[in-house]
Amino acid sequence: MLDAATYTPRLKALYKDGIRAALKEEFGYKNDMMIPRLDKIVLNIGCGAEAVRDSKKAKSAQEDLSKIAGQQAIVTKAKKSIAGFRVREEMPLGAKVTLRGDRMYEFLDRMVTVAMPRIRDFRGVSGKSFDGRGNYAMGIKEHIVFPEINFDQVDEVWGMDVIICTTAKTDAEAKALLKHFNMPFNS
Repeated sequence: MLDAATYTPRLKALYKDGIRAALKEEFGYKNDMMIPRLDKIVLNIGCGAEAVRDSKKAKSAQEDLSKIAGQQAIVTKAKKSIAGFRVREEMPLGAKVTLRGDRMYEFLDRMVTVAMPRIRDFRGVSGKSFDGRGNYAMGIKEHIVFPEINFDQVDEVWGMDVIICTTAKTDAEAKALLKHFNMPFNS
C-alpha cells in the first residue's frame, strides 16, 4: 500500500532529479526559478449538438471526464443564447477539469505512457500547437483510449481537448520541457 504522505509521482521525481538540471544547462538559466515547469493541465469535453438534443449528454461527459482526471469535473454552460444552434443561456454543453500538483503529473504520465500508444494510427503529436507563450494544446479524438473508461459502458465516444500550461516564456523552452517528459512530438 502506498503511503500518501511519502508518495511522489514518477514524472515529478524525474523533473526534480534530472529535467531541471538538463534545462538549466540547455538554456543557461542563472536562477532556478527561471527553469520552466508545469503549471496546470486543463481537460475539456464539448458535447456540441448532442447536448442540445439531450441534456443528459453533458452529465455523461462530466462523469467520464471525472474518471479520467481522478477528480470532479464541472459542467460547462452556454454563456448566451444562440437561436441558430438552438442553444439557450445556461444550457449544459460539456465538461472541464483543471489538474494541478500530483494529479497533473499522474495524468501526464498516464496520457503519454498508456493512452497515446492506444490511439489508432498514432504517429506522434504536432510540435506546432504552442500558443507563443509556452502553453501546448492538443486534441484527442476518442476519450476511450484512457484505461479508466470501460468501453462496454460508454454511451457515446467524445473527443477531448488537453491544454498543458507551463511557466516557460517561449515555445522552444516549453517544447524542450515536454520532450523531457517523453511527449512524442512528430516534428
